[in-house]
Amino acid sequence: MSPEIHPSLRNSLYLIVALSMIFMTLVLATQPLFLKGLGLERDNAGFVNANIQVITELVDLLFVGYLGHLSDRFGRIPIMYYGFVLSAVTAAVTPFCLEIGLALGISGVAVFYVARILMSIGSTAVWPQLGTLTGDYTTPNNRPMLLAKVGFMTAFGATLVYAILMQLPKYIGLTLVMMLSVATAVAGAWLSRHFLEERAPLTQQEQFPFGEVMGLLRQERNLRLSFLAAFSSRNDMVIIGLFLMTWFIYFADLLPNVTHAQAAGQAGMVIGFIGFIILVSLPFWGWLIQNLGRVESLTLGMVLSGSGFTAMGLIMNPFSWWTFLPALFVGLGQAGCLLAPQTLALDLAPTHMRGSVMGAFNTVGCIGIIFFIQIGGFLFDLLSPTAPFIFTGLANFVIMAYGLWVMRTGSRDDPGKNGSTCNEFCFDTEQKS
Repeated sequence: MSPEIHPSLRNSLYLIVALSMIFMTLVLATQPLFLKGLGLERDNAGFVNANIQVITELVDLLFVGYLGHLSDRFGRIPIMYYGFVLSAVTAAVTPFCLEIGLALGISGVAVFYVARILMSIGSTAVWPQLGTLTGDYTTPNNRPMLLAKVGFMTAFGATLVYAILMQLPKYIGLTLVMMLSVATAVAGAWLSRHFLEERAPLTQQEQFPFGEVMGLLRQERNLRLSFLAAFSSRNDMVIIGLFLMTWFIYFADLLPNVTHAQAAGQAGMVIGFIGFIILVSLPFWGWLIQNLGRVESLTLGMVLSGSGFTAMGLIMNPFSWWTFLPALFVGLGQAGCLLAPQTLALDLAPTHMRGSVMGAFNTVGCIGIIFFIQIGGFLFDLLSPTAPFIFTGLANFVIMAYGLWVMRTGSRDDPGKNGSTCNEFCFDTEQKS
C-alpha cells in the first residue's frame, strides 16, 4: 500500500499531463498544415505525413522501453524534465525549417523530419513516466478513478488544441500557434522539477529485466490482453489527428472559397468533439472499470471504437455534419480503450519493475502506431481517405474478440473482479524469497 498522497501532488500531475498532451497534440495537428505550406502536394500527402510519424515512432521504439527501466533506477522526474527541455528547444526552431534548409542547402521537409524526431524523443521521455507516476501515486482500489482524472486531463489537452488552438492560424498565423508548443514544454519542465516527487523505490538492477517481463506476460493472460489493446488502440487518436486533418485540408481543394486554414479549423472541430466525448465519458469509464471489471470494460471500449472507425467509411464529404456520428462512437470507445488497458497493466506490474513493465507496454503501443500509421498512409493514397479508419476499426474488432475469449474462459487475475493483483502478489512473494 502506497503512503497517502497529498492532493496538491496529484493536482500537479494532472496539470503536467495536460501540458504534455497540448504539446504532443499541437505538434501533430499543425504538421499537415505546415507541410502544405512547404509545398507538399496531395498525391503523396498521406505517405509523407504518415512516414514522418512512423519514423518518429521507430525512434521512440528504441528509447521508450529503456527509459522506463531508467526511471526505475534514477526516478521518473529527471527523465521527464530533460525530455521537456529537449522538446522546447526543438519546437522553438521548427517553424523556421524552410529558412534553415535554405541555409544548409537541403529541403525544408528534410529539416522538419529531423526536428520532429528530436521532439518525439523529448516527448517519449515525458508521457510514459506520467503514466508510471500515476501508478506510483495510486493503489488498485483507487487507481481506476484517478486514472480517469489523468485521462480527463489528457483528453482536455487534446480537445483544447483541436477545438481552440487550431482555430487560431487563420487569425494569428501558423508560426505563432506553433510557438505555443514551446511555452507548454517550458512550463512542463518547470512544474516537473518543482512540484512532483518520487514515490517508488529505486532499483539497483542495471539491465532491463526482459526475462521477468516476458515471464509475467506468459503468466498473466489479462496482461497480454492489455498489451494487445495497447498495440491496437494506442494509435487511434494519432490516426484521427493525422489522417482526419489531412483529409479535410486536401478535400478543401475541391470546394470553392474554403482555405486550408479554414479546413484545418473544421477538422479541429470534429477532433475536438471526439476529445469532448472522451472528456465527459471518462468518469463513467472509471466507475465502470471499478465495478464491472477491467477486461469487460476494455472489451466494450473496443466494440464502440471499432464501430465508430468502420462507420467512417460511410462518409463521403468530411465537411458533412454526418461526420460527427461515427466521431461520437470513436470518442466513447476511445475513452475506455485509453483507460482500461493502462489500469490493467499498472495493476499487474510488480512495484519494483513498474517502469520496465510500462516501458514494455508503451513499446508495444509504439509498434502498433508504426504498423497502423504506415499501412494507413498507403491506404490513404491508394484507396481512399477513409481507408485508414476502416482498417483501424477492424483491428479493434479483432482485439474485442480476444477480450470476449478471456471473459468466457474466466478473469481470475482481473483486480476489478476479486481485488487481487499480481502487483501485490509478486511483490510479497519477492520479499519472502
